Amino acid sequence: MLAAPIPANDAERLAALHRLLILDTPPQQRFDKVVQFAAAEFDMPIATISLVDQNRQWFMARVGMPVCETARDISFCGHAIAGSDVLLIPDALADARFADNPLVGGPPHVRFYAGAPLTLPCGNTVGTLCVMDSQPRQFGAIDLAILRSLRDLLVQELGRPAGAGHV
Repeated sequence: MLAAPIPANDAERLAALHRLLILDTPPQQRFDKVVQFAAAEFDMPIATISLVDQNRQWFMARVGMPVCETARDISFCGHAIAGSDVLLIPDALADARFADNPLVGGPPHVRFYAGAPLTLPCGNTVGTLCVMDSQPRQFGAIDLAILRSLRDLLVQELGRPAGAGHV
């Protein structure tokens, strides 16, 4: 397993994440609706909004994910925040970065992953909107466009206080 890389601007990225004042908050319907839609739209058993903190990824909203957080060093999302576009893993068992990852070999048995980085207007990426399956999958151009659009809506919503509007 290859641990997720730490971005060069990680201190600045973490400061931006903490300024959102959203870590460890109760579930919010506006975010829950997005992951419910993503799971249904892509026919995936798992969809999450993952915020990548210093040592963990915390699932701000989740469908089908049995835990509310995992260690950052085993997270798929930790890899996704290092890039600027959707990270696609069609088959995690065939990818050296993830083949022996505990999230692949054990619950939730991730085989497919698509994660769209949540990059704030300040330029810092704080997490991902992702969908996962326990079976290898492909993701087409339309799927990518829909995931990117949902991601863009989430980034706008992250800048709004709770109750100020809904996705």
